[in-house]
This record gives sequence, structure tokens and C-alpha cells, in this order.
Amino acid sequence: MRSGAPNSSYGYPGHPMGMDMPGLMRGARVLLFVMGGIQLTVGVLVAGLLAGIVANAGGSIADVVPIVSALLGLGAMSIILGTRFATGGGGVRVTTIVYASLMIVACLGSLGLGDGSGLIFTGGPVIGLAGGGIILALMVTAQAGAWFDRPR
Repeated sequence: MRSGAPNSSYGYPGHPMGMDMPGLMRGARVLLFVMGGIQLTVGVLVAGLLAGIVANAGGSIADVVPIVSALLGLGAMSIILGTRFATGGGGVRVTTIVYASLMIVACLGSLGLGDGSGLIFTGGPVIGLAGGGIILALMVTAQAGAWFDRPR
């Protein structure tokens, strides 16, 4: 049996109970981690593929750097946003909303152009569109506002 306040993991008496993250925020956080992992995986695969293609064509590998940097940067941003959910304030919420909105716009543009690969977000426009829509919908709820505006 643990000592301390109920729901306390610290084990000393009187530890103040903290607020638990709402389930919707946990869902958005998990989705950000999953999307970030997919983006990083696709970024590494695209880096290898494009480097091989460019090297065989006699081009410079420096031509591949912007595309790979965008893929890896977006994947890292997704994971960083997910890790900041526990301690971040309104800026994390706004950044996540902007990130999800850009994901939706990029995936819709990719679908509109008939590009079936859509490598910018998660390796496919349909997956990116669904993930971005879910993240955006979860971030604009009242629970999200209450969670990110809570006192720390």
C-alpha cells in the first residue's frame, strides 16, 4: 500500500494531487507520436531512395537535402509537440492547431494534384488528412482549452 495522498505516486504524505490529462488530449498526444514516427520513418526511407536516384543520375546529393529536411523536421515537430502536452501552455495548443491545419491543407493539395504519394505528411495524403483532421478536432474542444489554460 502506498503512503501519501490518494493517486499520489510520490509516496510522501500530503503530496498535492495534480490534474490528470483528459482522454481527448491523451488521444491527440498519441496520434502526434504515431504521425511523427511515421514521418521520421518515411523521411529516412525517402532520404535513402532519393540519394540513390540522384547519385545514379549524376546529380548532387545537396538537391535532396531540402525535401529530407522538411520530412524529418515535421516528424520531429510532431513528437516535440506531443511531449509538451503535459507541461505546455496555450502556445503548444496553438502550434498544434496550426500544425494540424497545415497537414490538412498539404494533404488536400496533394489529393487535388492527383499525387498519390503525398510524402510531406505521413507518407500518404489520406492518412495525413485523417490524422490532421482528428488532431485538429481534438485540439479545438473545450477540454483542450481547459487543459492548456490550467494553472501550473
